[in-house]
Amino acid sequence: MASSSVPLLTSVFTTIVLTCLNPSITARASSAGTCYKSIISFGDSLADTGNLLRLDRLSSSSSNTPPHFFLPPYGETFFHHPTGRCSDGRLVIDFIAESLGFPLIRPYFAGKDIRGRSDFIKCSNFAVIGATAIDDSVFRERGIHNPFTNVSLGTQLGWFKEMLASFCKESSDCKELLESSLVVMGEIGGNDYNHALFQGLKIKEVESFVPLVVQTISSAIQELIELGADTLVVPGNLPIGCSSSYLTYFQSSNKHDYDMETGCIKWLNEFAKYHNKLLLTEINRIRELNPHALIVYADYYNAAMTLYRSPQKYGFKAGALKACCGAGGPYNYNASAPCGYAPATSCDDPSLYVAWDGLHLTEAAYRFIARGLLQGPYSALRINRFCPPASTSFRSSA
Repeated sequence: MASSSVPLLTSVFTTIVLTCLNPSITARASSAGTCYKSIISFGDSLADTGNLLRLDRLSSSSSNTPPHFFLPPYGETFFHHPTGRCSDGRLVIDFIAESLGFPLIRPYFAGKDIRGRSDFIKCSNFAVIGATAIDDSVFRERGIHNPFTNVSLGTQLGWFKEMLASFCKESSDCKELLESSLVVMGEIGGNDYNHALFQGLKIKEVESFVPLVVQTISSAIQELIELGADTLVVPGNLPIGCSSSYLTYFQSSNKHDYDMETGCIKWLNEFAKYHNKLLLTEINRIRELNPHALIVYADYYNAAMTLYRSPQKYGFKAGALKACCGAGGPYNYNASAPCGYAPATSCDDPSLYVAWDGLHLTEAAYRFIARGLLQGPYSALRINRFCPPASTSFRSSA
């Protein structure tokens, strides 16, 4: 099911060589001068900077009890209050924006309250906590319930096109905007598997709709290119077998289920690699169809695995598998008492942990992944290769 590292490295090397030999990409980047003029983001809780928070407030069916990730200690490290991000601070998309000289990206639904439309278009985020790639109706037909939202990647693309229509007088204006934008497509697809696996579907059944998830992401990428997007970053999935929540839910007495080096569950990580293999194959197909476009595969999996293999080496003295915020247990994760709800408590120093709440990572871990994408080696082509040198001396506080 999983691919070996040799084909992946070969694909990465080939991508770098082909891109360097493509004069249209080099010429376009050199003439850009100011690098990207906008960042446009899609995805799920790994990228949501506050959309679900605002959707929850707008919803007439909103519960009196807010979702746990809208409560302290979320946001405590950088913002000092919850912002709707599923971490103690910033996410990978925040670090990318900061490194390239942009303000932190506003959630799309924050734009309803601002007047500076030209500022809003510079950084637009459509990601939503709990969002899936596949349409929610497909999951309902299979008896799979999304506890957070019915938003899919298609929904986010719909919002994006609505926004374009309000900002562009002519279609050529939209094309010009997208040609000068960095589009970050995800991470997306993880929840298509999370919701299914946590609700009891067998891994073989979940494997069966990986091709549909990947095809949905592929179709969105192609649609954005047809609208004018020239530079897209497409992250793969994280190693879910190292997640505190998965380690708790699928805890096993069979020692052969676990990687001896990391303590992660091997078959779950094989599944994540299977998704990433199909995604990378599809990205290469889209590259062949659109040689003018620069499509960067962001290797979240191996960036995170670096931390899981050697957490102490990179300053994560509390280790990689136990969550900072939780309510006890071997991995400090309890689905009945998630971070934000009593009796869950937070650790004293999240920067010493890789895992934040059992499902998501700490700001410190996201910073590590972002640096790997911006400076290498965890993207097939460094995101800022054609930009002025980007600073990765990130701010310590808002």
